[in-house]
Amino acid sequence: MSKNEEINSIDPNSISQQELHGYLLSAVAPRPICFASTIDKDGNVNLSPFSYFNLFSVNPPIMIFSPSRRGRDNTTKHTLENVLEVKETVINIVNYDMVEQMSLSSTEYGDGVNEFVKAGLTQVPSDKVKPPRVGEAPVAFECVVDQVIALGDGPGAGNLVLAKVVQIHVKKAFLDADGNLDTPKLDLVARMGGNWYCRANGDALFEIPKPIRTQGIGVDMLPEAVRNSVVLTGNNLGRLGNLEELPTKEAIAKITEHAEVKSILNGAEDVLEIHKLAQRWLADGKTEDALALLHL
Repeated sequence: MSKNEEINSIDPNSISQQELHGYLLSAVAPRPICFASTIDKDGNVNLSPFSYFNLFSVNPPIMIFSPSRRGRDNTTKHTLENVLEVKETVINIVNYDMVEQMSLSSTEYGDGVNEFVKAGLTQVPSDKVKPPRVGEAPVAFECVVDQVIALGDGPGAGNLVLAKVVQIHVKKAFLDADGNLDTPKLDLVARMGGNWYCRANGDALFEIPKPIRTQGIGVDMLPEAVRNSVVLTGNNLGRLGNLEELPTKEAIAKITEHAEVKSILNGAEDVLEIHKLAQRWLADGKTEDALALLHL
């Protein structure tokens, strides 16, 4: 962090709930969206989106979402009331094609109003639970509710709904040739702060090699001049540190035969130019070559 970088440090107890809400929801983002369909004891259907949501276990398959108490009057939402009466829900996944209808369903309609109808979404019977699923959703998870954990009893307090997946519905149009869900095809959306959303598609998607089964050398093993480079970014250093081993003498010698490298070395051997070239190679996926170049 730059010595001149200013930081605004905030005690959450010193600001209003509305201000705290803004900081939390804008910073902790993007958040996946749980489009939860539920049903009450009289059979009335409710459909509502929640962005306090994620997957927390595969064995058993557990998803958690949180219908918070309303900040303005501390009342509870129909979804929470429903899962306490009928311990079942369907978690429908939201993609870009249905995001406006999902947003419309978040309107606080009165008791007994079916948001499927209001939002123009298709109500499809579930296989193992009573609440219906959303026909337009690319993926839907039928769940039974294991627990509901209240985090407080004041305005804005969350209620963790622990939902165990008992049936999965996947539209075949969103599968790749190997039968796996295809991320670009899914075109998922996520919640940001305020009225903002983001779309997981196009240039917003990128891949990073995961160091799960390998052990990267680490940024600390890079030459000091590389670690302190004014050209290379933290992401550049992270990609280099993810490699499993330092370059061999042979690899370093070979890199000096590259035309662009020769051009730099035949001049004044500008370190900045070497770092700029390494950065371009990193962008092109030539990580091993970039590491060798930086060890000249």
